[in-house]
Amino acid sequence: MTAAGALLRVEGLTKHFPVQKSIFDKLVVRDGRVRLISQTVHAVNGVSFEIARGETLGLVGESGCGKSTLAKTIVGLYSPTAGRVWFDGQEIGGLSGAVRRPYQKRIQMVFQDPFSSLNPRKKIREIIGLPMLVHGVARASERHDRVGQLLAKVGLDPTYAERYPHQFSGGQRQRIGVARALACQPELVIADEPLSALDVSIQAQVLNLLMDLQEEFGLTYLLVSHDLSVVKHISTRVAVMYLGYLVELAATDAIFDRPLHPYTQLLFSAIPSLDHLEFADAPRREGEVPTPIDLPAGCPFHPRCPQFMAGRCDAEEPALRPVGDKHAVSCFLYP
Repeated sequence: MTAAGALLRVEGLTKHFPVQKSIFDKLVVRDGRVRLISQTVHAVNGVSFEIARGETLGLVGESGCGKSTLAKTIVGLYSPTAGRVWFDGQEIGGLSGAVRRPYQKRIQMVFQDPFSSLNPRKKIREIIGLPMLVHGVARASERHDRVGQLLAKVGLDPTYAERYPHQFSGGQRQRIGVARALACQPELVIADEPLSALDVSIQAQVLNLLMDLQEEFGLTYLLVSHDLSVVKHISTRVAVMYLGYLVELAATDAIFDRPLHPYTQLLFSAIPSLDHLEFADAPRREGEVPTPIDLPAGCPFHPRCPQFMAGRCDAEEPALRPVGDKHAVSCFLYP
């Protein structure tokens, strides 16, 4: 069961993708014969966290760290390899089809690319109206008015319902994506890099829209982003991912005032817009990001960590442990 007040709980969530018949396969010699061994992409590795009703959890990390895969696994687009997902006290990680549908309408997603996430062959009224039809939210006679109301809610003219996606700008398309996510009156909205494809001037408009909608409808957000300034502005708490692992989790003020994990410190120091530039001169250990196909032993960050401790960091995998009031970190520097 979820803890009191938690709308979403993720426990040990893991998603691996087998890689077959590609250059990533490797040849090994067994019993005197050369064999082709398929490998695995370890996209998400044992991630656990909770999101309380009405809060916004910002999920940050470098590109390729598994943020989007984690989001899509939670929403049901991927089946988890291992681990469990609870929504409002009900385990939904293993559900599919009609059994999952009552929960699916309560969890909606805003996708990263506003240009590819809308069907170019459908009018906007069909795109926004389809979730209502699938989940039986509104009768046919009501859907037209409902679509117009949603468009108005996200700052668009209701008459735009008769247009096609190619007739809109990127910012307008993302607003349409938000309207589609709201069509079923969800409780949890997972926003996967909702601002990354937009101009800076449009980003502020969409960000303010998300905040206004959260206040009006009492929404809970999981915001996936690599833009730390956006995360700082909107998030209640921040979770930091590296190479498929959750390495730090804390309240927004706490993690921006005093990031503990060496990766979090280096991540923050790489953003010149942040006020906390005292980490800009922190010692760095050179090295490439390891491939998720061949993860390093021990701490996943140890090949790049400036505070690497030989014999421990490369031998033991640190667990995510509490180190203060609602602050947890996966690092041997904090026993």
